[in-house]
Amino acid sequence: MSQIIISVGREFGSGGRVIAEELAKRFDLPIYDRHLITEIAEKTGMTASDVEKLDEAPKSRLTSRRVRGFSNSIEDNIAEMQFDFIRKKAESGESFVVVGRCSESKLRDFDCLCSLFIIGDSEAKIKRVMEVYEMSESEAKSFIDKKDKKRKRYHNYHVGLHWGDSRLYDLTVNSSRLGIKKTVDFLESYIKARQDAAANKK
Repeated sequence: MSQIIISVGREFGSGGRVIAEELAKRFDLPIYDRHLITEIAEKTGMTASDVEKLDEAPKSRLTSRRVRGFSNSIEDNIAEMQFDFIRKKAESGESFVVVGRCSESKLRDFDCLCSLFIIGDSEAKIKRVMEVYEMSESEAKSFIDKKDKKRKRYHNYHVGLHWGDSRLYDLTVNSSRLGIKKTVDFLESYIKARQDAAANKK
């Protein structure tokens, strides 16, 4: 199989991570998401839980600053380590699935990149978060808003482009329309069609 990189961006509660995990299984690929946290923890000497708190987090505007291209922000440094990690994997020729980490933009110069963004209806996302995290409806709605604002700030800061803008992705899909399994089925077909098209160009 020729190299394929599947980038999955997602709204919180859309099932994007589950979809990414299922695509990784179907294409027999490694997935980089929480695994990156362990990798960064080992390199920095921090605990995985400490890195997770800072993962995909925007920097503190009050305590951080950048001098001659270098940042004193730990959030910035962790983000850059993750960007460097996935880029080296891509440059090595490895095929993989990556969740978030601005990967649709950081890896956009790789022809083998297939970038997806998963959205969902508000009601469906709230229901999913209520079930997964055992929250009330109001708690789930607030949690979704908080998570998406955090992701938006992180993405827009590191990329300079708007998180969720359909022009950044090959495909934006509403998982509420077909449900998780059929959405994965659809995306699997799309990715295979992309692979066939790439092969026919050679």
